[in-house]
Amino acid sequence: MKKIEATKEMPPVMILCGGMGSRLRDVTELLPKPMVPIGTQPIVWHIMKTYAAFGVTRFILCLGYKRECFIDYFLKYHAYAADITVSLGQHGKIAYHNHSGEEEWEVTLANTGLETMTGGRVVRAGQYLKDSDEDFFLTYGDAVANIDIQALYQAHLKHDRLLTLTAVHQAGRFGEIELDGNQVNRFNEKPPNEGYVNGGFMVLKKSFIKRYISEHEDVFFEHAPMINATADHQVEAYKHEGFWQCMDTPREHSLLNALWQAGKAPWTEAW
Repeated sequence: MKKIEATKEMPPVMILCGGMGSRLRDVTELLPKPMVPIGTQPIVWHIMKTYAAFGVTRFILCLGYKRECFIDYFLKYHAYAADITVSLGQHGKIAYHNHSGEEEWEVTLANTGLETMTGGRVVRAGQYLKDSDEDFFLTYGDAVANIDIQALYQAHLKHDRLLTLTAVHQAGRFGEIELDGNQVNRFNEKPPNEGYVNGGFMVLKKSFIKRYISEHEDVFFEHAPMINATADHQVEAYKHEGFWQCMDTPREHSLLNALWQAGKAPWTEAW
């Protein structure tokens, strides 16, 4: 996949990063799930790099659980990425070396509450959308994919719905065996289900928030807001037949790290 130059200024992306990630408990007792690393960088960085490859430069992170981890990471981003020289004393200063500074990103770290549901997080973080933002991307901080973000956005503009979600095939929970009588001929590890699931990587018109999410009632975005919008025929699906993988379990964490270490990470194709 090659980078596609945006024909229209790309909207910001809001990333839901506030949950506790209980199914990845062994790791998330120390880190919030979006900060769990693939290689040397947290998965949220991988997600941001995918959007940035298509011209997205503004990011709004909806924080809750262990939000201080995100604050520490982004405030010290250059220090973590470079060699540094620290001059101590009354007029101390820091010099950064060997760092390209290629990420020209604006990152808003929004405290959306420790136990706030996803719909409430969207409402609270919505204050950081600009008046000129007619649309915005919305996704989860625990899944990577080789989605063409520009094509997704163009599909959203074309269909003119309030919400466009990315429909993906989810890998099966168990391995599938191919039999000839009682003889096993083939074993397919975690084959994809035939149906689609919501893989995140959504695009919303800003008006969706006011129309479907109450400011006074904390709700899951995936429940009443999406159900009601669907009933109003305001939800469009963008089918993605390529790579998509969430990181819900230690096994999935290991899978993504193995792909990264082997230099075979499909989600980096557009970087």
